[in-house]
Amino acid sequence: MLNIALPKGRLGENVYSIFNALGYGCSEIDEDNRKLIFTNNENGVRYFWAKPADVPIYVERGAADIGVSGKDLLLECNPDVYEIFDLSIGKCRLCVAGVKGARPDGDTTLRVATKYPNIARRYFRKKNRDIEIIKLNGSIEIAPLLGLSDVIVDIVETGATLRENNLEPYEDIVDISARLIANKSSSKFKHDEVGQLLSRMRDHFCGKGC
Repeated sequence: MLNIALPKGRLGENVYSIFNALGYGCSEIDEDNRKLIFTNNENGVRYFWAKPADVPIYVERGAADIGVSGKDLLLECNPDVYEIFDLSIGKCRLCVAGVKGARPDGDTTLRVATKYPNIARRYFRKKNRDIEIIKLNGSIEIAPLLGLSDVIVDIVETGATLRENNLEPYEDIVDISARLIANKSSSKFKHDEVGQLLSRMRDHFCGKGC
């Protein structure tokens, strides 16, 4: 039995449709109920929904053998898991952004609003730039507009939200996509099950021209 943690929301629903297409479907998920755990003994899978930020924790701690997480969360939290496949969905990028036409100079400590403090610190450390982290959990874009920060470090997909708020990306940090991750012990003790899923996943994507 493979225990699989799926992130709640559109990404998780898209990923489940892939698992279903690979022969790992679970009809309980499609039923109108309030269950939290869904099992299909015939297909040898047990799914559960988790907040995206919690998926790497469930996998690292062994509550899930397999999970799907954005690369941003893996870089931020650095969980002790195996990253085994790039699903190439949920693509976006992590950027430094700020008010359009108002890039700050390099002489003062840069105030950085973000929900990714670890990524931001590593990035600016490489640039030898002194920063002050302002940890926020939502509506990051308003921080420079209200003078709370000089820049933000955040996910950018289309850039529409930035443009609508008179912001622009200054620098790209890293490209982001959804990744299949595996618990290290499960990769050993459930080697055949994990390997079979990974093989089907590769065949699925390579069949689409990877």
